[in-house]
Amino acid sequence: MQKAPILKVITEICALAVAVVLCAPAKADEKSAALYKQKCTACHGVDGKGETATGKAMKVRSFADPEVAKMSDDELAGALEKGKAKMPAYGKSLKPDEIKAMVTYVRSLAK
Repeated sequence: MQKAPILKVITEICALAVAVVLCAPAKADEKSAALYKQKCTACHGVDGKGETATGKAMKVRSFADPEVAKMSDDELAGALEKGKAKMPAYGKSLKPDEIKAMVTYVRSLAK
């Protein structure tokens, strides 16, 4: 008759595991949003449309622009890592996983 408490413990462990898995992307998104705000909004704007004074002066494209949208994740990651045109390189200040998360965040702004 010990099966009921064991099943309850197993159920609770599974529920905890699911909660951890579901919360991890949210924390990554928050970190990416904070990095984006710190490093990117001056030119790209909060919404990624590039409609800031600096963005307009530098002719920054919206992340929804078809030319940007057709770029692969590797191309976007390369632009973040090595810089592109007047955009600075962030390869020395961001870890590879942070760059990957930033690509995902930038893609979310294009929607």
